[in-house]
Amino acid sequence: MEHLITHVDSGSPAWRSGLRPGDTLLEINGEEIIDQIDYQSLSSRRHVILHVRKADGRDWHVELVKPVGRPLGLSFGESMELTPRVCKNKCVFCFIDQMPPACRESLYVKDDDWRMSLLMGNFITMTNMNDQEFDRVVRRRVSPLFISVHAAEPDLRVKLMANPEAAKLRERLDILKENGIRFHCQIVLCPGLNDGIHLERTLEALSSYLPAARSAALVPVGLTKYREGLYPLRPYTREEARQVLEICEKWQRRFLREAGTRFVFPSDEMLCIAGHPIPEEAYYENYPQIENGVGLMRQFLNGLISASQANTASAVPRRVVIPCGVSIAPYLQQWADTYGPAGVKVRVQAIQNRFFGETITVTGLLTGRDILEQLDTDGADEVILCQVTLREAGDLFLDDLPLSEFRAALPVPLTITPNRGDALFAALLGSR
Repeated sequence: MEHLITHVDSGSPAWRSGLRPGDTLLEINGEEIIDQIDYQSLSSRRHVILHVRKADGRDWHVELVKPVGRPLGLSFGESMELTPRVCKNKCVFCFIDQMPPACRESLYVKDDDWRMSLLMGNFITMTNMNDQEFDRVVRRRVSPLFISVHAAEPDLRVKLMANPEAAKLRERLDILKENGIRFHCQIVLCPGLNDGIHLERTLEALSSYLPAARSAALVPVGLTKYREGLYPLRPYTREEARQVLEICEKWQRRFLREAGTRFVFPSDEMLCIAGHPIPEEAYYENYPQIENGVGLMRQFLNGLISASQANTASAVPRRVVIPCGVSIAPYLQQWADTYGPAGVKVRVQAIQNRFFGETITVTGLLTGRDILEQLDTDGADEVILCQVTLREAGDLFLDDLPLSEFRAALPVPLTITPNRGDALFAALLGSR
């Protein structure tokens, strides 16, 4: 692999060593550089030998010594960019297979890339990695990784993913642990498939990987109305979700006794299905899987309580409606009634997800048109909407409805708020 150097930071180790834009990086310490992972790993060392082809065609080796972790100061073009590697599974619960037609192209991308797992916390199955690529993970000491386990029994994992490579899970987890590579686990649970005794067997297996295994999240399968021709699955009932929580609590007690950590945590969505109270903050042990929806509700509630207790300002008296997903609606109404500022009347409205199907109950998968069609603004002075309903740029809903059109269609003012309790409290206070 050859990587054209497009920029060299002035005064950096690379600049002082004579590297300039237009030179080409060939190797570091005798190893070829495939991508940014290789470059960051090898260039972070104290003693670095660069094999470079100068702009005039001369091969050149430069040796330099620098503080560990200090960047070389080089920037590169497209050759270093990470194009997501696609998934090779056909999981029975895959959400992408259940997407509606005619959505924007990016919503149909199935990534299963260990590099994105390291950099962004994406969950991977490790089924699309050959032995050479897995060896690179080990050599680069890639840690932590986020691994979709789903089941520890080889035959069951193969069935869930429709990929014979899924049977290699235990073998590869053994190697990760032996080489000091940490990882977090995800278990997407499907009623009657990998819960019950199979979940217990999975947790038993994962117990042998502590402390390399840092946490495990129990996430209920997400099912849309677009499942024609797919494996027959159904959502969890309240009683079934409570049975999952019973298993979780049983194993939490064992993990606490043997390893000093609860290790396994139910997602907020599983708690909502079961109608379970939100656990206290200590339960979540520094939120190891907050990005996977484990503890977001507790963190939100803590922020709301803190803001309420610290507030000394008076709110703008008005009537506010908050649209949200079905699962969080009863919790949010209770929180707003208890901790919202005096003088503000809050009505939380649960929005049915007609775009994906009413089995999808989370706020983050609501669409602009579903909200507009169902939102009752009679008697309301303002709408407050969480920004998780919008893409990262904050301008577009999942159904490609622009925020500008959404705002124009409302008969009352709209406030967009970050997904934090303190931000909601500030929005409820209003502005004088």
